[in-house]
Amino acid sequence: MTTMNLGASWIIVPFGFVVLLAAIVAVTVTRATRGGTPPSRMPPPAGPQELDARVRHLAANGQAIHAIKLLRQHTGMGLKEAKDAVDGLAHGRPIRHPALQPHPTPRPVAPPTGHSADLASRVRALKCDGRTEQAVFLVRGETGMDHDEATAFVGSVREHPGTETAP
Repeated sequence: MTTMNLGASWIIVPFGFVVLLAAIVAVTVTRATRGGTPPSRMPPPAGPQELDARVRHLAANGQAIHAIKLLRQHTGMGLKEAKDAVDGLAHGRPIRHPALQPHPTPRPVAPPTGHSADLASRVRALKCDGRTEQAVFLVRGETGMDHDEATAFVGSVREHPGTETAP
């Protein structure tokens, strides 16, 4: 009976070794066939277009989880929102998120048509006519200041040029 147990253990040990070796090979092959570098090891995208291209590439190559991680890492999206966005790519829907939109180039602001005078001159003219509140609205509309800031600006404009004070 002792020889029987010894014989069975000699069969089990090599069999266990073969199973372990097969598992290691399977994991290695799976990782190799998925290919690519995980998003966490890649340099950050240079801009919105590159981020969009990377997400699309990962999703197209069956790496949806990496695409979702990349989106979440660089956009702040929630898990469901990022998953829905990646799933939507397969249906031809674009990813709509501010982080993926190109940054607009600032355009120079042209003075409004018909107003050749600078803002201070127009405010001065309104104040001279007794229309201070309209001057405040003018400043708010052209500068984006809040009411208190615009009131302070209008108050700093003197009726005679060259006597303005800092707001």
